[in-house]
Amino acid sequence: MRIGIYGGSFDPVHNGHIAMIRSALKSGFIDCVIVVPSVRNNFKLYANKLPAPYRFFMMKETVEGLGLKDCYVSDIEYGIDGVSYTAVVLAKLTSDEYIREYLISNDVKRRKAEEHHEFFWIMGSDTLGTFETWYKPGEILKYASLLAAVRPGDNTDVDKASASIVKNLGGRVELFRLDGVNCSSSGITGSGDFSEVPEPAMEFIRRHALYTANTRLDGVSEDARKQFFDYATWMYQHLGSRRLLHTLNVGYLSAHLAEVFGCDKDKALIAGALHDCAKELPAEQQLEMAKRYSGELFTEKKLLHSPAGATFAKESLGIADKEILDAICYHTTGKDNMTLLEKIVYLADKIEPSRNYTDLTPIRQAAEKDLDSAMRMTAAAVRDKFVSQGREIHPMTVLMMKDLGM
Repeated sequence: MRIGIYGGSFDPVHNGHIAMIRSALKSGFIDCVIVVPSVRNNFKLYANKLPAPYRFFMMKETVEGLGLKDCYVSDIEYGIDGVSYTAVVLAKLTSDEYIREYLISNDVKRRKAEEHHEFFWIMGSDTLGTFETWYKPGEILKYASLLAAVRPGDNTDVDKASASIVKNLGGRVELFRLDGVNCSSSGITGSGDFSEVPEPAMEFIRRHALYTANTRLDGVSEDARKQFFDYATWMYQHLGSRRLLHTLNVGYLSAHLAEVFGCDKDKALIAGALHDCAKELPAEQQLEMAKRYSGELFTEKKLLHSPAGATFAKESLGIADKEILDAICYHTTGKDNMTLLEKIVYLADKIEPSRNYTDLTPIRQAAEKDLDSAMRMTAAAVRDKFVSQGREIHPMTVLMMKDLGM
């Protein structure tokens, strides 16, 4: 098979990206496209608007939602330590071991998956002129030829750039015409005009309330922002898509509520983002981790992930701040004498944007003005649910409700 590989930030996915995929397939040079959303791009290290998992799942939902045939999305960069240089990505992706299993997992017939493959790195013609300055460009050309889209309005002398690459580095450069719109991710987020974002991506953005004031993380330190991005990538290895996006949403909302009520935004962002980090670990591991943090306080299976998460964050990420760890530990039950941070993470977990199990509008509105009022509304809903199911309310939750005057 002739396989095109298309890397990028996709922050957000827009119609120009989709046009690139469709035009590359239409060019006749390739049989399929593998899209690789970046994790640690050397040109945009920590400069993306969103952490890597949001951009990966947004692209995945867009490809599926648009029904793009012969187009797949790869998470290969999550298995690469450090900066995900193109040469490093291609070395792994083009290996027989990886590509055969990857294609088979995407329902490509085994016979085709196991045949010899030819690889092309898809890029815009405007980057041809700078390609020779990339990290190990000669090595890139050992793994793949270049397939450059001639963009409308691009003034790059593509013939001259191509000739220089072939002369100085060897390899092969092919050109194809891009039938698409002239738009950019930075232009979209800068202007606030999302009309060039395809509907599946737009639905993803709306569901998680992305590219809003809350996700700009104003007032968050650069160190905390970097940690948030790094922890998001780390959690990709431990959580499924729905749970991972939920816990990151809680991080964003916790930081926002911290600003509203005068709490430390850095701590709120990290505690909220990590609150469910242990949710999908094996039950036996959760139990053992929970005991290390809180003894026998939590024994119900559904609650173990909370103290286990505190242990996981402490031992795997080196987080030593007890206020952060306690906010993770008590986010499901609450407790007596809750700190402001604990209240914020508890509430954010219940009302983050993608939560839709009931009409949360009244609680969300209250959360912008009166934290304790929103806490009482949330606790009342939890109590009513437990009573209707005949379940016993945890003693820590009872203490929390007593403190709230319930």
